[in-house]
Amino acid sequence: MSARFPDFRLGKVLATSFTGTRSERRGDTVERIPTPNRLVDWLAVSGLAVESCTAAQLERAWELREAIHAAATAAASRAPLPASAVQVINDCSTQGRAAAVLTPEGNREWRLGPASSVEDALGVVAADAISIVAGERDGRLALCASPTCQAAFFDTSQSRTRRWCDMNTCGNRQKKARFNAHKHENPGSAK
Repeated sequence: MSARFPDFRLGKVLATSFTGTRSERRGDTVERIPTPNRLVDWLAVSGLAVESCTAAQLERAWELREAIHAAATAAASRAPLPASAVQVINDCSTQGRAAAVLTPEGNREWRLGPASSVEDALGVVAADAISIVAGERDGRLALCASPTCQAAFFDTSQSRTRRWCDMNTCGNRQKKARFNAHKHENPGSAK
């Protein structure tokens, strides 16, 4: 992957990792899949390898990503799901024709069709979003406590009290800000 693009923020949940390809939604937004080839990269590291992607497929991916973010945000806030987001997620889920296959090692992999591989991959992402928004998986949807991020993430911690979408970015940034604020309020205590 090219060094000129920001790193992917990969998590254990496919749908929320996908929404994380656009971060800092309330600050200086970072687009992590700005080109069709970058979507190909993200799909590959997510176990959904495709050979190519068109500009129209990238736009559909962005539309799905934003629909998942809207639905996950509503679900985390216990608000009604936006009808337009539900429609996009459902459309992508039903248009995809990926098949789950079992590997000899006992893992699930996705078999994508050669003619519709990007649509199949987006269908897998949409189906994953449906399972977490519908509450079918063990965990809860939450919103990052960072005021500039507000990413939706799937909290599978034992206590279900996780505050940050990613401790290495948002969590550390917030801890550092608190430390620096404390240091400026109490200059002698940092010695």
